[in-house]
Amino acid sequence: MTLTQWLIFILIIQVLHGLGTWKLYIKAGRQSWEAFVPVYNAIVLMKIINRPVWWVILLFLPIVNLIMFPVVWVETARSFGKNETLDTVLAIVSLGFYNYYLNYAAEVTYVENRSLSPTTNSGDWISSILFAIVAATIVHTYIIQPFTIPSSSLEKSLLVGDFLFVSKFHYGARVPMTTVAAPMVHDTIPGPGIKSYLFDDRYDKRKTSWKNKLQLPYLRFPGFEDIERNDIVVFNQPADTLLDMNNFKPDRNYYKPIDKKTNLVKRCVGVAGDTLEIREGFVYINGKKNELPDRAHLQFSYFVQPKTNQFNPQFLKDRYDITDGFGIINDKNTYYFSAISDEALANFKNNPNVVSITPNIQEKGQRDPNIFPHDPAYNWNVDFFGPLYIPEEGKSIAINLENLPLYKRVISEYEGNDIKVQGNQILINGEVANNYTFKQNYYWMMGDNRHNSIDARAWGFVPFDHVVGKPVFIWMSWDGAKARWDRFFTTVSGEGKATSFLIPFLILLAGYFGFSKWRKHKKANN
Repeated sequence: MTLTQWLIFILIIQVLHGLGTWKLYIKAGRQSWEAFVPVYNAIVLMKIINRPVWWVILLFLPIVNLIMFPVVWVETARSFGKNETLDTVLAIVSLGFYNYYLNYAAEVTYVENRSLSPTTNSGDWISSILFAIVAATIVHTYIIQPFTIPSSSLEKSLLVGDFLFVSKFHYGARVPMTTVAAPMVHDTIPGPGIKSYLFDDRYDKRKTSWKNKLQLPYLRFPGFEDIERNDIVVFNQPADTLLDMNNFKPDRNYYKPIDKKTNLVKRCVGVAGDTLEIREGFVYINGKKNELPDRAHLQFSYFVQPKTNQFNPQFLKDRYDITDGFGIINDKNTYYFSAISDEALANFKNNPNVVSITPNIQEKGQRDPNIFPHDPAYNWNVDFFGPLYIPEEGKSIAINLENLPLYKRVISEYEGNDIKVQGNQILINGEVANNYTFKQNYYWMMGDNRHNSIDARAWGFVPFDHVVGKPVFIWMSWDGAKARWDRFFTTVSGEGKATSFLIPFLILLAGYFGFSKWRKHKKANN
């Protein structure tokens, strides 16, 4: 839905609210017209049901409002003496239209000074759970979100089994675009494995776009910093077109709205406006080799030739802290190690049981069909790639048949234009185009584990509207069933070895509980 469509929808809701409650407003000592004025009617309603005015904000927060609307329907009924369980059920099941019955048919009286405390233990329990969900949803959606590292693409910086807190407010919290969804759940509800959101996934062949019913337009609150080069960023995978993110088709999105695509975490090695190139696996920005932070450790794959019968690959893998596994090729004469850092390589190559170590670097000009832009004209691979300009908002480039494969998805998929090729001409929205001006910033996300990371080299640019947030804190870390205590409560960014704040946190936590207990005891004595 467009912004105009949403405004019309909201106005219709306001009219329905006014028609169903104006008599109730009068019985509460207010004016009938107050039931029809958008936003103001909600403020007045909060006064009628004796709830704080800031609840109005919750009614307009996507996802959170799905919980708050039933609460307000029930509170309205109770404000007019309808406190029975049946009244509560009818208010919720009827989607608030029970107020029409109270407004036009029932003989009700406004209870001005009603008790706001639940009358039963079960009511008290439900109320506590409900508002705990509301608070957690607000924090999860707009402030900070927990995230688990699923792969080794950023190994050494972030490990498989790290549990992160991802800040939504650093780059600006993105308002949920999918408005009808289960709170604090991503794309699938655990257990039944069904979608956690309402989304019309029928493809409109005439418009070549999705019917995004009940989808809000993209909106983001202001952040206090921009994405910088080498930041670690959580984002929605742009090419998440299938349930299996490793088996995607790069032409269109097939079933997921943006905010329900798979969450990934990579390092932003190129920001909007950069020209990026990869040489022998190393990233060059504007012709200069990209220097990573000291906590980052690049890893490449190598072929290792051992001495006969004197080679224990598992022992060496553990001894030299080699990230990923190994394999045997060439009839056991050569081993393949999939991820060795420079630090590990310096020790590994001097091992007396190693004859030679050869980096697994693809040749320049050797085309990999799985590499962006998936076009025969571009002989790029994971180790030799580019040069490539990363689009910047407001900047224009000349567009032609040669560079169209690089930017076609940006122009059509991410920026919503219809693009066609007729002979030697490019038509954008039916008009011949020789240049194009980008509508948003784009980024280039890659893993430090260069030969074991499905990243931008496979699916291209990441639009800013796909950015989720910035990882700021590791609150827990597990290696299988073993805790990595030195990683508990450590920061993600920073210089030097990460310092664990677990002990200070436990001391503060114990102090808080001790103080709370003392204050409660003192209050009881008074």
